[in-house]
Amino acid sequence: MTHTFFRRTAGAHNRYGASTTTQPSSLLQAIRYFSDPDVAFGFVMELRWPDGSITCPRCGHGHVSFYENRRIWRCQGCKKQFSIKVGTIFQDSPIGFDKWLPAMWLIANSKNSVSSHELGRALFVTQKTAWFMLHRIREAMLTESFTKMSGTVEVDETYISGEAENMHEYKRVAMRGAGKRVVNKITVQGARERATGNVSASVLPI
Repeated sequence: MTHTFFRRTAGAHNRYGASTTTQPSSLLQAIRYFSDPDVAFGFVMELRWPDGSITCPRCGHGHVSFYENRRIWRCQGCKKQFSIKVGTIFQDSPIGFDKWLPAMWLIANSKNSVSSHELGRALFVTQKTAWFMLHRIREAMLTESFTKMSGTVEVDETYISGEAENMHEYKRVAMRGAGKRVVNKITVQGARERATGNVSASVLPI
């Protein structure tokens, strides 16, 4: 099922040419559709500010000036500049939207999970880059928002699996002597934003 990121409301085209009605129906179409920088930029603008009211991600001020040649804004409140990536999962990433958006389309429309190796092959990026993108996109899907956690964030991890002493005999044979040590267990990390209570959890690689 298509994720809410790709459910568009009826309309024509926004100022940057991103259609609010016609969307890609295949990965190849998604790559072609988002290869246009104007379309990709307009698409992300509509996702982030669906009502068209652009606010500063740092201070929340609503009076901003847009420099179209550089595609950045300057806040009249805090007097700082910001790009469309600031305060989102895309921040501090040199990866362009021509990679981010097809990756989002592929993950949102996949019946089964997508591995970092599969994503890397589809987008012609390294497995390390694909893993980084997967981690951030899944975080956004979990919270239904592209906004990154801020303020005081509490982070903890745990290991998910049964203890060797509680397993069936055939499993204990392979883990004999393990006892309560961490053996063949899955590491899960969770983060909670103290101010809002938003929670994010992810499986860490071995």
